[in-house]
Amino acid sequence: MVVSATRAEAAHVPDGTRLLITGLGKVTAAMALATTLTRARHGVIAPITEVVNIGTAGALHDHHSGLFVPSRVIEHDLDADTLAALGYPTTSSWEIAGGDGTVLATGDSFINDAVRRAELARSADLVDMEAAALARVAESFEVPLRLVKVVSDSADETAVQWPERVDAAARRLGAWLADSGRADGSG
Repeated sequence: MVVSATRAEAAHVPDGTRLLITGLGKVTAAMALATTLTRARHGVIAPITEVVNIGTAGALHDHHSGLFVPSRVIEHDLDADTLAALGYPTTSSWEIAGGDGTVLATGDSFINDAVRRAELARSADLVDMEAAALARVAESFEVPLRLVKVVSDSADETAVQWPERVDAAARRLGAWLADSGRADGSG
């Protein structure tokens, strides 16, 4: 199943593809995917054998552009170290099989300033708002996850131009789905 936060990012998903639009942000994305996987687990809908999260991402380094298949996703707005020190260990990082080596940071903040971009660039290559939540849910349901992100902006002051750039990114995502064989509606 292909999962996207917005219809705009999924505008060029090939016809017949099993598609879930979650909405923006970690909580909304987690709720939508958990509900769908629960329905599949209980036979209300067809089984789901893989989740492919497509979408846009901000580049945290100037040399990043194009399409990426991240190998790791982290929650950048969860202080797992402090929580662990308080006696509440929590997962804030997931390894994603079959990735290209890039690291994707997820948080509920829309990153559009150079200072925050530089902070995040110390631990990640790209930034989005849903992938870590989807990784948490997919892991819980023991369903494989693939992340596919197209850089739409530089996570700086120009990021607010995202609406003007999303269609070009959606075209690349749709082409990747068609070329990868994941656009047949299965999974």
